Parts: sequence; C-alpha cells; structure tokens
Amino acid sequence: MKSKRAFLYSALLLGCTLNPVHAQSELSTELPPSFTVTDERAPEEISEVSRLYLDGNLVATFRLGLSKAHETQTIPLPVGRFDVDYALCGEITIVHNGHQETHQVSSEGQLHHPEGHSLDAVGTNNFTDFFLVDYDDAAVATHRHGRAAVCATPNT
Repeated sequence: MKSKRAFLYSALLLGCTLNPVHAQSELSTELPPSFTVTDERAPEEISEVSRLYLDGNLVATFRLGLSKAHETQTIPLPVGRFDVDYALCGEITIVHNGHQETHQVSSEGQLHHPEGHSLDAVGTNNFTDFFLVDYDDAAVATHRHGRAAVCATPNT
C-alpha cells in the first residue's frame, strides 16, 4: 500500500510532466542573463566612487571608503545582447608618499558573453587605469587603453 506522501509526490510529478503550460510559465519567469562585478578598496586607497556603464548607460555605482572595503553588484545584460561595450569611470583617493592624491580614472573595453561570470574592477598604473577582468576566463573582458568618452563629466 502506498503512503499518502508517495501518492502526492507521484501525482505532482505526473501533473508537471503532463502540463506543458505549467512548464512554459516556469521558463518565462527566468531572470535575464546577468553577471557580477566586485570592486575592492586597495590598502592605500582612502575612498573610491566608480561608475560602470554598459553601451553608454549607467548600470552601477560603487562607493568605497574606510568603513566599506568592497562591494559586489549583479548587473543584468541589455536584452538580446551578449557582447557589450563597457566603461569604468571614477575618482579614487589614495595616500602616496604620505600625501592624499585623487585620481580621475577612466577606461573602456568590451565584454564577451559575460553572463554568469564574476568580474573584478582592477586598478593599475598608480590608480590611473581601471578595467574589468575575469581571472577565470580572460576572454570575457577586453580592455582598451585610454580614456572613455562617457567618463568626460563625473556624475557623483
């Protein structure tokens, strides 16, 4: 004799396999493809405000300081796009040779199928170059040296 629990489980399985409308509605509620970006304050940084743009549109702002060392945000991809241009803009204040310095950072590049990936915002060249990188798959993010046009006017 089947237990009541086993019967309900069998009925549930049968109902799901026979009801394509139910299965279709489950698929349509999926979230759009996305990726994460993590920005982390370096030891010599005092503060940082950085902005991430995809295809010229602001999609995230990161604010780091002495009380907040890192931040991760989930970024949805534009509908129907899997290769997108990105730009990182911001202001980073560091201590260098005992003095505070604020650097305007700006860079751009392209993301190639970033969905599901975890990218890091990385600063180099004494905090004057700023770009995205996926340490597990270098092909996901390409970086073009030089300033990004969208970064011309800070929007803090």
